[in-house]
Amino acid sequence: MKSIGIIMGSRSDLPVVQKAVDTLKQLGIGYELHILSAHRTASEAAEFARTARSRGFGAIIAAAGMAAHLAGAMAANTTLPVIGLPCAGPHLEGLDALLSTVQMPSGIPVATVAINGGANAAFLAAQILAVEDGALAQKLAELRTAAAEKILEQDRAIQQELNQQ
Repeated sequence: MKSIGIIMGSRSDLPVVQKAVDTLKQLGIGYELHILSAHRTASEAAEFARTARSRGFGAIIAAAGMAAHLAGAMAANTTLPVIGLPCAGPHLEGLDALLSTVQMPSGIPVATVAINGGANAAFLAAQILAVEDGALAQKLAELRTAAAEKILEQDRAIQQELNQQ
């Protein structure tokens, strides 16, 4: 199975990225995590993206806050799917990162998840890998079934507790 490259712009993004890491671990998907900046380590970030396919990655998750150019910098240097993970910053609650991540020029797409949506970034990466991995597709389907059952159980409990008959 291919693994997922995870790039974060700074260590301060780790609490958001940790949700992606935990989800990938839960799914049994390998990953490699790095701190690279689109601005401060532009050459290293570009090199990571250029070599990602040959290193066995099936997708890249790029997490960054504020200007959030990291996902776009990754996408500009690879044809692998890039998933932008905007992180909330101190000033605009992540809206700046979201808009910087989602507004890409034609031909350089970046799939973008919610602000601080680390788990969904990992789930999207898993779905990309599951296109060619039936066992992973089955595992994802089972997780969705379990999540639905949990909600239905909560519904049954609230009905018994609060509904008037």
